Amino acid sequence: MRINILAFGIAKEIFEAPEIELVMNNDATVSNLKYLLETQYPRLKHLAAYMVAINNEYALDGDTVHERDEIAIIPLLAEDR
Repeated sequence: MRINILAFGIAKEIFEAPEIELVMNNDATVSNLKYLLETQYPRLKHLAAYMVAINNEYALDGDTVHERDEIAIIPLLAEDR
């Protein structure tokens, strides 16, 4: 499946775009998504923390990602954690 990912804050600089597209398996989880993103964009691992939102709600690592979901990467500031 192809998914679009919106980037906010410093994630835009890391991705070098406000939005990227990834190809993933149909049964992918947020954890799979993070692994793929951190493999393709290693600078993402250097952030203090970041959240993944699916359809405007923060997602947990075990949540499933679907092709038509709106995915966003939201970096957190140290005081947000």
